[in-house]
Amino acid sequence: MRCESFEPVFAPDARVMIVGTMPSVKSLEQAQYYAHPRNAFWPIMFDFFGKMHDNDYERKKALIRTHGLALWDAAACCEREGSLDSAMRGVVFNDFPSLYARCPDIHTVLCNGGTAHALFLRSGFAGERTVLRLPSTSPAYTLPYAKKLEAWSEALLQSGILRA
Repeated sequence: MRCESFEPVFAPDARVMIVGTMPSVKSLEQAQYYAHPRNAFWPIMFDFFGKMHDNDYERKKALIRTHGLALWDAAACCEREGSLDSAMRGVVFNDFPSLYARCPDIHTVLCNGGTAHALFLRSGFAGERTVLRLPSTSPAYTLPYAKKLEAWSEALLQSGILRA
């Protein structure tokens, strides 16, 4: 099955980019980043910024934009059966230089899991930016939520993103 990523979520003043791999089947069906109900990404973002959890996708994207973040995937498209990153084949990378041109202040890239980290580094678009590998927010990665939140919070704080 051919999978295509979404457009990036960003504001021009973004300083930190969060990179995933490719949206899951559930995310593709709903045309939303991290739409699987057990994915910890949105709960982590809302908890970090001290906001009430919200299922409205426009509010989720606004949370990203208003806090100096950008959100995109390493892969623009690939072939994949199911949602597992390990099943991705024929990866074509997103055009990170075009995003950097629109968000020249991005200095740190937070990769959502090991595959996102490996793909992003393989893309060759890191440049002089700091690139950090974080625990995957996917429900397939069974690290407890509290540990994921702790790691993501530490990385966001280190990259200069402030809590609300």
